[in-house]
Amino acid sequence: MSLVTTSTRKAYPSDVTDEEWHFVVPYLSLISEDSPQRTHSRREIFNGLRWMLRTGAPWRMMPNDLPPWEAVYQQTQRWIRWGCFEAIVHDLRQMLRLSQGKNAQPSAVILDGRTNQSTPESGGEGRAGYDGGKRKKGSKTHIAVDTLGYLLTLVVTPANEQERAQVEALCTQVQEVTGQNVKLAYVDQGYTGEDAASAASSHGIRLEVVKLPEAKKGFVLLPRRWVVERSFAWVSRFRRLARDYERLPETVSGLTFLVFGILMLVKANHLNLLPQINGISS
Repeated sequence: MSLVTTSTRKAYPSDVTDEEWHFVVPYLSLISEDSPQRTHSRREIFNGLRWMLRTGAPWRMMPNDLPPWEAVYQQTQRWIRWGCFEAIVHDLRQMLRLSQGKNAQPSAVILDGRTNQSTPESGGEGRAGYDGGKRKKGSKTHIAVDTLGYLLTLVVTPANEQERAQVEALCTQVQEVTGQNVKLAYVDQGYTGEDAASAASSHGIRLEVVKLPEAKKGFVLLPRRWVVERSFAWVSRFRRLARDYERLPETVSGLTFLVFGILMLVKANHLNLLPQINGISS
């Protein structure tokens, strides 16, 4: 049985480029391309996932010229379970930092959280909570990014969970992925209090709260904190993450890593950091 490939259909704007695919394919190769159980091109599976992320369409509305939604969904869950997207992001982050004159691992990070409105799929018991500040029911994605805005780690909770309560988990994971290199974390006023400061300090990290000016008028670009807001803006371009459409928080986490991976691949390609190879179709 011949595999349907990108060359046999009209390309979508969301399709992975040859250079990007050459970089990511080792991370996504859980089994060989010629395995007897494989009936769909791995690249087309990845293209189907990218299409769904960008358009925000339900799984079951995958276009007929892409692999069946069941195949894309099942392979996506395997990639998420094995941490494939995290590995792509961590390696790209180091590559991009070095290319921009930074150390491979950051010494400072920014923490923040974003609330996503729930949907019937994600609004079940224990999955969603009410965020009184944002006045919406849903989930909250707490992220840590470096000073360039590249993702380090994240935690997904119900929206009623406070930011300060996630400092312990975020700092633990930040130090794991950076080799205990982070010394400082910039945060907003939602992270104030002795408990948050103590949780960060136990991992060798000092929290620095960046406060709003008392006489705020209109939009104010806050030092350091604007970086993480820009990162959230990057993610909002992918409609699948505009709301919480997923049944599992692990899927939200995995797809968020993939979105950052896609964005960082574009940046790396623009900087000519990816191999210039054509015709990669596996």
